[in-house]
Amino acid sequence: MTATTERPAAFNVPASVELELTGKCQLSCGHCYNDSGPQMSHGTMTLDDWRAVISECAELGVGNVQLIGGEPTAYPGWADLVDHALSVGLDVEVFSNLYHVTAKGWAVLSQPGVRLGTSYYSVNAGEHDRVTNVAGSHAKTRANIIEALERGIPIRAGIVRCHDGQLEELARQELLALGVHHITLDDARGVGRGSGGQAPTMDALCGNCTRGRLAVLPDGTVAPCVIGRWLGSENVKAQGGLRGVLSSQAWAETAAGIPPKRTATGACPPNDSNDCDPSNTPACVPKYDVAPGPASLGACTPNDSNDCDPSNTPACAPAYGVAPVPVLLGGCPPSDSQSCAPTETPCNPAFAL
Repeated sequence: MTATTERPAAFNVPASVELELTGKCQLSCGHCYNDSGPQMSHGTMTLDDWRAVISECAELGVGNVQLIGGEPTAYPGWADLVDHALSVGLDVEVFSNLYHVTAKGWAVLSQPGVRLGTSYYSVNAGEHDRVTNVAGSHAKTRANIIEALERGIPIRAGIVRCHDGQLEELARQELLALGVHHITLDDARGVGRGSGGQAPTMDALCGNCTRGRLAVLPDGTVAPCVIGRWLGSENVKAQGGLRGVLSSQAWAETAAGIPPKRTATGACPPNDSNDCDPSNTPACVPKYDVAPGPASLGACTPNDSNDCDPSNTPACAPAYGVAPVPVLLGGCPPSDSQSCAPTETPCNPAFAL
């Protein structure tokens, strides 16, 4: 890969770059956009390849990189990549399932300039574990969220709706009670394992892909984002590196073919992606042209947008007409998502902090 220090003038420099280090993961979530799991590989990018991409990101003027997967901490040398990104002046987010973190991992994540992202699906352990397809994953992720907070590591959590009746709003309330204040909600996308075997379509995209962001996949393919992975064609390992990809006619055509960001009248636009985060990706901040819609319990209607974050996006802050739903940390009995309706049944425990 080659790179120069001259700032490019022929193309827009992304504010944020997602580095998908691996397809390997301890979990096998049914909605996963890249079919990650224990049997998947790390791809063909070497540690030196990733270092070169990170260096070029800094030279081009990218503000931050996100290490993602799969499970990025499963990639050998991930800690070295964090250190390298920090050394060239980039902010770093590690988006981890927090299923397992070593002592060395905590030391890396505790460095200034590093923040964490994770996924959380329910207050109910059984429901969370059914999403990940790994028994005990809820307990481990929850314990490590608490550990990160105690260590003072900046952390955000994404909740993805995977099935009807999911306790996602109670999960949001639990995360708030634990001390996680940056929480996003989204629907599962029709990509990868989440597609159900169907070919992906543009409906899976938020409209920001290539507009201030891009992703580098485990084989070096440059895609508009990790969700829009099927649209990637060129590779950072080719002559010209990332700069060559961004200045190519193929990339310009890919960008032109992606419909722009959608808005929804009377609600909080758009129905966006969990990896599209206005507080971490400046190019993704929407300009709201409509008044906020009615609020639901403790959330901003609709409860599905990473661009819809009342604590970080003032234009989207609803006027709450109801009190937040109290939640019993660790789950609201009975242990299912259908008969436990805190607003309608005597299933309203107080926070047990």
